Amino acid sequence: MPDAVDQITAAWRQQRPDVDSSPMEIFGRISRLAHIIERELTDFFRAQGLEFWEFDVLATLRRSGNDSGLTAGALNKAAMRTSGAITNRIDRLVAKDLVERVPDPVDRRAIRVRLTDTGRTLVDNVLPLHMENEQRLLADLTPADREALIPLLRKFSESLGDLSLD
Repeated sequence: MPDAVDQITAAWRQQRPDVDSSPMEIFGRISRLAHIIERELTDFFRAQGLEFWEFDVLATLRRSGNDSGLTAGALNKAAMRTSGAITNRIDRLVAKDLVERVPDPVDRRAIRVRLTDTGRTLVDNVLPLHMENEQRLLADLTPADREALIPLLRKFSESLGDLSLD
């Protein structure tokens, strides 16, 4: 069944048959999917009493496995945000008692950000619900579809410079 991107590219082929609009077949769908997914996840996290970015920071801290927390720089790298943005986000999470700033156990000049008990409990409770929600979003893809999509998305991401966090 034709989708919106098919309609857009068909219109371009009619109006400008001299221009190869086939890249729109990919980028148009990725763009539309990104918008839909962001809306779905934003709505989900709001229903949990969180902003999407709040969960992102809390989950980054939780999956680090480091009870002493992470530096703002490490959070910055994992979240790919500016230092000003991450500082603002940490301030807001501190105000909600979800994270705290603590001295680095090795370097007293450094500060680490770590989950509070409240923050850890929240992320641990929301994570399974988040995974159920993402399963819901993927429900129309068969397991084979998903397995085929993963390496293609990885290859495309890597080709555009999205490498590991290390």
